[in-house]
Formats: sequence, C-alpha cells, structure tokens
Amino acid sequence: MVIGGGAAGLSGAVVLGRARRSVLLVDAGEQRNLPADGVHNYLTAEGMPPHALAAAGRKEAEGYGVRILAGRVTAAEPHAGGFRVTLEDGTRVQAARLLLATGITDELPPIPGLADRWGRDLLHCPYCHGWEVRDRPLGIVSTGPFAVEQALLWRQWSDDVTLFLHTGPEPTDEQYEQLAARGVAVVDGEITGVEVTDDRLTGVVLAGGRVVARAALVTATTMNATLRGLEGLGLELEDLLRDGHRIGRYLPADPTGKTAAAGVWAAGNLTVPMAQVIASAAAGTMAGAMINMDLVAEDTRRAVAARPLRAEEESTVSARVLGDRRHGVEETMADDLAATWDARYAESDRIWSGDPNTALVTEAGDLPPGRALDLGCGEGGDAVWLARRGWTVTAVDISRVALERAAQHAADAGIADRIDFQRHNLAESFPDGEYDLVSAQFLHSWGDMPRDAILARAAAAVAPGGILLIEGHSGAPHWENPDGTHGSHEHPGHELPGPDQVIASLQLPDAEWELLVVDEHARERTLPDGRTIHHVDNTVKYRRR
Repeated sequence: MVIGGGAAGLSGAVVLGRARRSVLLVDAGEQRNLPADGVHNYLTAEGMPPHALAAAGRKEAEGYGVRILAGRVTAAEPHAGGFRVTLEDGTRVQAARLLLATGITDELPPIPGLADRWGRDLLHCPYCHGWEVRDRPLGIVSTGPFAVEQALLWRQWSDDVTLFLHTGPEPTDEQYEQLAARGVAVVDGEITGVEVTDDRLTGVVLAGGRVVARAALVTATTMNATLRGLEGLGLELEDLLRDGHRIGRYLPADPTGKTAAAGVWAAGNLTVPMAQVIASAAAGTMAGAMINMDLVAEDTRRAVAARPLRAEEESTVSARVLGDRRHGVEETMADDLAATWDARYAESDRIWSGDPNTALVTEAGDLPPGRALDLGCGEGGDAVWLARRGWTVTAVDISRVALERAAQHAADAGIADRIDFQRHNLAESFPDGEYDLVSAQFLHSWGDMPRDAILARAAAAVAPGGILLIEGHSGAPHWENPDGTHGSHEHPGHELPGPDQVIASLQLPDAEWELLVVDEHARERTLPDGRTIHHVDNTVKYRRR
C-alpha cells in the first residue's frame, strides 16, 4: 500500500506496478503544491499544473495495475506479518509493506489574509517560483534568523526587494551593509494584513495603516511532516534543525527510504521537507525498488522453507518412517511428525484429489472474499479454490513436501501471489494475525496432536464478523478394498470427536459467537488406488459477533 498520491507516492507505485506487485494507493488529494500554477525544474514537465501532473501519474500507475482510491487513512498498525490499514469509510486493508508519502503541512505566519495567497503570490522557494515573479516588486516577511539570507537570494530574480522585519530579529551591522549593497530596502513594524485587488496581491499593510506596494510576498514556513492516522506504526518524527533553529519536523529514513519500523518505507517531503517535486519523485522511485527487493527476499525465504525433500531425503525418510508403520511400530511417529507426513506425501505424486473440500464449498461459497487461514492445507486444493474466488490465503501444513506441491498448484493456477504458504507444527507454532475465515478441514493426524488446543487458537484468530469452519471425521473411517475385503484406519492416539464434542471443547461464549451450523453426515469417496472410503463426518460453523 502506498499512502499519498503526490509525485513520491505515484512514482513508487509505478515502480511496484511494473515489478508486478499488487499495489493499492490511497490519496487524500492534499498535495502541498496544488495551489501553485505549475511544476518547475521537472524535466519534460516544466510548467505543468500540479493537478495535471498528478492526473498523468495516476493514469500511468493504473496502466501497470495499481489500484487508486480517493480517501484518507484513519489507522494503521502491524498485523499478521504485515499491516492492517483502516480507511475513513471503515474499509480495512491488509498490506505486506507500506510506502508513506504523506508530505508536510506548511505553518504560515498568522497574518490575516496571508494563507489565502499561498502558492499564488505568497511564495517560499525561489527555484520553484522565482522566474514567474521576476522583475516584480517583492517583499520578504521576516519571522526568523534566515530572513536576510532569503532577501539576498530573491534579489537574484528582482532588483526591487523589500525586507519587512515584522516579528524577526534586527539584522546585524554586517547584514545591514549586505542589504544596502544589494539595494534591498528594510521596513520596520509588524505586518497586520495584505491588500488584494482583483484577486491579486498589491500591497502589505503595516501596523498604523501604512501600505507598501508589493506584487508578491515571500515567507519561510514551519514544515511539519504529516503522519495523521499513522500513529499505530510507532514512528517518531524528529525536529528539522538549521544552525540550532527548528524549522520543521520530518520522518527519519535511510537513503533508500527505509524507516525505523520494519516493513515501512517513506519518500518525498515527509522525509526531506525541502525537496522539490523531481527529488520527491526520485525518492519514491528508490523506495519502490527497495520494497520490491525486500519482498523478493521474503518470497525466496518462503520458497526455500516450502522446498520439498530431495529425492535421496525422501527415500531415507520413507524407508525409516513407512518401514516403521508397516511393521506396526506406531509409537515412533510422534518423535518426528513432520518427517512422518513428508513420508506420507512421498508415497505418491498425489495424495488428494486436488478438489476443494465439500464443506468448504458449501459453507464458504457465498462469503465475501477477505483473509483466510487454511489449517492443514495439504496439497492446496482448498487454498487454491479460495484464492481463485478472490481470497488472500495463509495456508499452513507440517509437511514440506505437501507445501511444495501446493505452491506449484497455486503457480499453475496463476494465483501464487494470493497465497502465503507457511510451515508449522500447530502443536508448537501458529500463524500470526486475524482472519475473516479460519478453516480446519479434517485436521487429524497420527500420534499425540492437541487438536482441541489448536482449534482454540484457530478461534482466537477469527476477526470480528469472521467465520470459524471446522470439518472432521466422527469416528474412524473404514474402507472397502478392490478385492472385497474391508479395512479400518484407526488414527492411533487421536480421538475423532463428533460435533457436540467439538462444540464442548471450544467453549465459545454465546455473547461473542453465533453457532451457525451443527451437522453430521455420511459420505464416501474413491481413492486413486481404487479403495472406497466410508466416512461419517461433521461440520461445525461459527460466526464471531
């Protein structure tokens, strides 16, 4: 997510869009330079009105798939390994990284009528506006120690410059000599207002009523960085000092735009208040590139974590674990549950059908897409189905082999960017964050798996208004072999509870949870090896109030 639609934000968004990232830019439409007639010192865009430059930038960004929303951010906080951002209309968005380009607010001297002239004939930067007011009568409003320097600088564009001492300090003898040498007049007394004729500044009104004719005024501003609504990120502004004098506040960042908050970059006047438009655009370009590099590193870490066992590793694990199972030594499985499941998946190129679970399709098919957590994702059938329907999915399994297959299926389906595959032994670790749907489909295992405790953590991960969907076996399934004999899978050491037992174990309070579905049903399915498996399954579905 990019917050801010000026030159910095739009430039960062274009870079990220061209890098094939999913980008949302939120723009409050309050760019600092909007009152100005034109943008200057921006190669090929010289004199372009700021609103036109922003419109062209939005068009370019949208051409690379960037979504742009007009709105304001009211809250942002770290969440689920990224950030949860709330907009003024109540919309919540989950973002992996943030680029802040919220700019600054200029604090002007409290002179009646002055603020209305900002960006037109009340100016601050000679490089931005000097050419446009060249050879005209200019006035410098002194409010601090750098007014003499300003007057001498603006003298480059006009030989009719007057320094109004207003509330600023008296110049030193040396400064008076410099001003006299350059023909800069000095006027004592405070300014009480401005004279405007036909919407053009024509004079400066002093205490006592004297009017000094001027065509434009120049003033220093206090440049305060804007982080309204972003307090939850824990960022701290610092004073911008010059020769020990505070001239504003800014957000510290390194040369790439990286801030002190992990996953947050910043660019533009927010970090360099005196930067011109072209410099802000360059900073946004750099920050966008660095965000993409950071995401590439994370994508690589995840790919390595989901990497399947090499052939020799699979063979070794299969020989050890499956050999133990075939000889009835079930108790050894608890020693290395991950290896057990890796070996199980290594038995065949495909264990499950690849279709989504029926209960998930039935109970989640009408839900609006949001953030989903798929516990025990296996080879990814459910995760891929959800992602195809617009969900952003965190898919979890204990088996590296299963996760690699699931990731490949997601890539084949063209939705890999919508699924975050994570490897967890849920008895020991659990994915962070809150989710609009938490799905536990047949979360059963060999050995001592604390299913009740895991489902309690699953409930805690459901966001307000979200759904908890649990599907499981009621008692051990049995099968019919192709030769007519029957077998049974005992799930040793693991209870297969009915729906009432699931509800009792969760102990979810009625004041917080609404029980939507309690169901027990029989079904059968045919495995790839020809066996027909008979099940009695149960569905429990809650909505968090």
